[in-house]
Amino acid sequence: MTKFSLALPKMGCGTWAWGNRLLWGYSPDMDQELQAAFDFCVTAGITLFDTGDSYGTGRLNGRSESLLGQFSQAYQGRNQDKIILATKLAPYPWRLTAGSMKRAYRSSSERLQRPVDLVQMHWSTANYAPWQEKNLLRGLAELDDADQVRGVGVSNYGGDRLRKIHQWFTDWGVPIKTLQVQYSLLSQDPVTKYGVKEVCDELGIQLIAYSPLALGLLTGKYSLDKPLPKGLRNRAFKQILPEMGQLQACLQELMAIHQKTMAQVALNWCICKGTIPIPGAKNLAQAQENAGALGWRLSAAEVENLDRAAASVSKTMLQNPFQSQ
Repeated sequence: MTKFSLALPKMGCGTWAWGNRLLWGYSPDMDQELQAAFDFCVTAGITLFDTGDSYGTGRLNGRSESLLGQFSQAYQGRNQDKIILATKLAPYPWRLTAGSMKRAYRSSSERLQRPVDLVQMHWSTANYAPWQEKNLLRGLAELDDADQVRGVGVSNYGGDRLRKIHQWFTDWGVPIKTLQVQYSLLSQDPVTKYGVKEVCDELGIQLIAYSPLALGLLTGKYSLDKPLPKGLRNRAFKQILPEMGQLQACLQELMAIHQKTMAQVALNWCICKGTIPIPGAKNLAQAQENAGALGWRLSAAEVENLDRAAASVSKTMLQNPFQSQ
């Protein structure tokens, strides 16, 4: 069987923000706004789009995938043939067999209106149901064996668990192409505590950074003298913002040097760390700002300065509870 290559761009666009937005109250009026963001990204060479079958729950189940499929089908123009659609399949408790994951894939593919390029396990069940995991991963491997996808990846895995499942995939004759973890200047535990970068480099796995702007904390949008988001983010932001003085000062200095925004500097840091960041883009303006992180590069000394400034923040972003070691 012929295997297809999966050439990932330097930066992708995540639909995490789109998925959450659907949960908060989706309306069809958003479609045109999101289509404009999608079209701009593809034209600019940002062609990796990541979503998940759990984004949009209840009556909107899978709505994020449906929107992404709609936008992909409607787009005609530059880089059209380079669009990469990636989705993450959730290991729900009722998904117990390889066949259940393949059925979930078919549903995602129908919503996306095309075969999925990169199919990923959304999180590891190692923390609560380790017996469930191998069968589900085997289902992903069988999709690759049948050439139904161009690559298989995983998400929220730590270095130890990644090594273990990598051996399973090796035995099945299928490579793991990507690992997706929460990673930013304010969320470095997957690398510093769980060693994912070292393992990915050793095993030839591309690291993808989700939430690279720390839910907006690295955009300069929020401060203690301005209204903060409600809910859980409100509490987290109130704890983190007072600790960010040194990091913000470093980011502002680099903004002035490179004539870039704070978000663009933070995304470029992720790129310099060897990851593909996937910032959310809910409108054209955000997509345009994200694109400004490409085409230039922080120096090694500037990256080190940011590393030191980030280390001064004692209260950082909460980790995904499904992150394994």
